[in-house]
Amino acid sequence: MATLILLRHGQSLWNLQNRFTGWVDVDLSEQGIQEAQQAGEKLKNTKVDRLYTSVLMRAEKTAAIALECAGQSEVPKTRDAALNERHYGALQGLNKDETREKYGKEQVHQWRRSYSVNPPEGESLADTCERVLPYYRKEICPHLDAGETVLVAAHGNSLRALIKELEQLSEDEIVKVEVPTGVPLVYTLDASGKVTHKEIWD
Repeated sequence: MATLILLRHGQSLWNLQNRFTGWVDVDLSEQGIQEAQQAGEKLKNTKVDRLYTSVLMRAEKTAAIALECAGQSEVPKTRDAALNERHYGALQGLNKDETREKYGKEQVHQWRRSYSVNPPEGESLADTCERVLPYYRKEICPHLDAGETVLVAAHGNSLRALIKELEQLSEDEIVKVEVPTGVPLVYTLDASGKVTHKEIWD
């Protein structure tokens, strides 16, 4: 048996400002820091063997704060752009409400919530899955196969890619999944990598 813990970064400054963030390296807000601390409190009774994060500071900082609060700052860490948030292309930095006014609600909804529609110059969720899942299978699964407890601190869409794989969700199902900030999603996996149990530590 192995444990995989998925943790979306705490609220970022651009989450707070309602802006498309994508690959822009934005720091946590005060609320985001508190969310990371709360996640750490929930991790105190679980020994984490290995940490994976994106290369974006909001994910790295969330993991660092959470593990420090859990008394586990020395966990081996790997950071990789494969776990980065979906790239929002030309939308990055734009206010979401202003973008809806400019392009229309339905178009922005398609960019944000469809599986395979790309925003201008950006990635769809399908594209994100195509970089996240091979990395997961190659780099993370061997540690899960060895029975380790792995923490992945990443982003709403890169975590959706993992959730789609873990829960065997369809394209229509995964776009409806909301990943809360700063709340550990905990999966227990059997020897074949299949999910036997899921908990939300909110």
